[in-house]
Amino acid sequence: MRFQARFFSSLLAVAALALCAGTRAQAQSTAAQTAGNGTYVVVDPLAGVRYNNRYDVSLGMAYDHMKAGPTLLQGSNLGGLDISGTYWLTRHWGVEASGRGYLGTSGAGINHDEPGGGAIKGPFVSEYFFVGGPEWLGPHNKHGALIAHALVGGVYGNFEKDLLGNPPSTVDFYNNQVALAAIVGGHMDLNRSAHWVFRITPDAVMTHYGINYAPNTKQFDVNFAISVGVEYKFKKKR
Repeated sequence: MRFQARFFSSLLAVAALALCAGTRAQAQSTAAQTAGNGTYVVVDPLAGVRYNNRYDVSLGMAYDHMKAGPTLLQGSNLGGLDISGTYWLTRHWGVEASGRGYLGTSGAGINHDEPGGGAIKGPFVSEYFFVGGPEWLGPHNKHGALIAHALVGGVYGNFEKDLLGNPPSTVDFYNNQVALAAIVGGHMDLNRSAHWVFRITPDAVMTHYGINYAPNTKQFDVNFAISVGVEYKFKKKR
């Protein structure tokens, strides 16, 4: 958790610097002197930025931290893709849908009483989210915006792919399953033109996985995820 807090703080600092740098660069590029007559021609790539588009879609490289089992001490650092789209109902409120896939390896519990228990090291695991919910446009101007969302849906967790035929109880993993999921966070947008946006999306990710072996429990896990990519705003207006 300390690493995640430091990582998130560093990310916010980088985003703030990027926003300031982008604002300064845009300000410097708004006027270009023409040769020969000494006049100025206004060149502002953000002049057409509006927040009245009906649709937008974003694609980003994604990171997710999770635990593959209810009692594991080792976490998993997974990478993947985040594809999201929004249908805007009003200037400030929209409906967002998001699909996310994360892949990677995980630490594993060791149980020498089971066949292969000591031979399973760094097994492959994956998660696939399909969520949707309200999105709110917060403070914004032509340079950028802060957007919040609260998404609810499901997640498919694949934890048994690389267990050498052993049950998940061998390494204290969850079973393969579809479970309840929720994602709360938002976007930090830096406009590059009227249609293209550089986007950073930090989120808290909650899952409700369970196990079908003793003690047959389910639990909520809350982890950190982030994606970095681009957004495209379509021309159709509200």
